[in-house]
Amino acid sequence: MATWFDEARLDDPGVLETVDLRLRTLAESGARVRREAHEAATATAELIAEARDGERPRAVIAAGPDSRLLRAVLEPWCPVPFVAWPNPGLPGWAGSLDLVVMLAPEGNDHGSASAVAEAVRRGAQVVVACPERSLVGEHAAGRHVTVLPTVTGDQLATAVVMLDYLAHVHLGPRADAESVALSLDEVATNCSPHRDLAVNPAKMLAIAMADTNPLVWGGSVLAARAARRLAESLRRTSGRSAIAGDAEHLLPVIEATKPHDVFADPFADEAGDLRPLLLILDDRSDDPVVREQAGELKAAAARHGVRVETLETDADDEVARYASLLLTGTYAAEYLRIGLVED
Repeated sequence: MATWFDEARLDDPGVLETVDLRLRTLAESGARVRREAHEAATATAELIAEARDGERPRAVIAAGPDSRLLRAVLEPWCPVPFVAWPNPGLPGWAGSLDLVVMLAPEGNDHGSASAVAEAVRRGAQVVVACPERSLVGEHAAGRHVTVLPTVTGDQLATAVVMLDYLAHVHLGPRADAESVALSLDEVATNCSPHRDLAVNPAKMLAIAMADTNPLVWGGSVLAARAARRLAESLRRTSGRSAIAGDAEHLLPVIEATKPHDVFADPFADEAGDLRPLLLILDDRSDDPVVREQAGELKAAAARHGVRVETLETDADDEVARYASLLLTGTYAAEYLRIGLVED
């Protein structure tokens, strides 16, 4: 059975109606950030007031399966030792001098609940963003525990709530909820299914990826995190072997690409014969190492006839740029799913 890409489906009202729920969920990303910020505002203010009179923790431990997102934001900034601990439980040394933070958007993960209970038992200060009436929320009971209540189940919105608190107590960079929400709203407008593919960056990217296996690269820590999340979405929506990695891991894939055969029948190619496409997530990092790696990747792509696409953002702060790149890429992944049809 052959699979091909029908770009006309991206502007077909009847086709778009069948996937309205998925696209509407993406469009509401900014609203979820605002809602989470509103729901957690009181608890966050109380926690910030208490922290003004308290001592700085010996270390910050981000526990739970979503700890890697917090690490991507906090590791370069945190003035005390920072550890991301996605494994069950907590590090053996964690205790009463430390701050344990956790994102639990759904609140029903047994591993996260166990880690919170362990932190409470050890007397650590604990801040957990989760639904109040949830498995994790039930285990978050103790003198030094604060629950930032969440309601949407959205990982990014939950992370923004936590990062806002950590920024106010000088343990991380600014992560303004309204700035993130505005960036997400802008993406939703630009990538709307009602916007013609000629001026829709997500639809145009989906067309560019139509007959490729994407290689997704982000140079900064946060852009690299967005690249991994986007590669996951592309694998899920297309069934193709989209990968994300450091420049040193992607370069060999690009350099192993055979010269393009201009006489090849594009409709005869099997999925395994799809050429790679280099997708660069540019969050405007001014790190010279990032610029150098981007140059190496683009040069290698030019030598081997590999197409390069770049996603850019003009959002104000780090987290907003991460959110903007990820949402634009996720829209493109959904449009790729819509356009792929089987004969």
